[in-house]
Amino acid sequence: MITTINALKQPTRWEWVEQALANLDAILLDRSHCERKAAGVALNLMFRYPSNTKLVRMLTALAREELEHFDLVNQWLERRGIPLGPLAAPPYGASLNRQIRRNEPMRLLDTLLVCGLIEARSHERLGLLAAHCPDRELAQFYRSLMASEARHYGVYWSLADTYCDRSAVRLRLEELAIAESNILATLHPEPRIHS
Repeated sequence: MITTINALKQPTRWEWVEQALANLDAILLDRSHCERKAAGVALNLMFRYPSNTKLVRMLTALAREELEHFDLVNQWLERRGIPLGPLAAPPYGASLNRQIRRNEPMRLLDTLLVCGLIEARSHERLGLLAAHCPDRELAQFYRSLMASEARHYGVYWSLADTYCDRSAVRLRLEELAIAESNILATLHPEPRIHS
């Protein structure tokens, strides 16, 4: 069952699903990169805000889980004979990161919300892959990852609510969610989880 994620302004278009299903190996390799990057982002936030105890505690667990997923995805790559190598990133992440304001405390708020939006979009798209992937075992694997993504975006939004004013969180989430949907308005020619 696919659920709508309220923070996402636009659902993923069917064209992305078709592109992903026609390029399952590239999507799996990209998922490996996504898991590694997600772990790195959590670690970077812990280093940037070491005195925020709740943030450090919650992101330690999140980074650990992302690294476990990185390993699991890499096992899938090995099974399918796909070498782990570089992959050009789509403009999605860089475009979202340009939305982050540079002065504190807005920087913390925006970073947490951008991370939450990325995790929410991952959750949605992993659900689409789980529902439509012709390889039943791979579909089940995507389904297992999907549940974690829901927890992860919840962690980021909970942290935003902890460290920032709730009305500011809501207003900025609305703005960033619109930007996120606009970034995905044009399908990137190279198949990626966030393209």
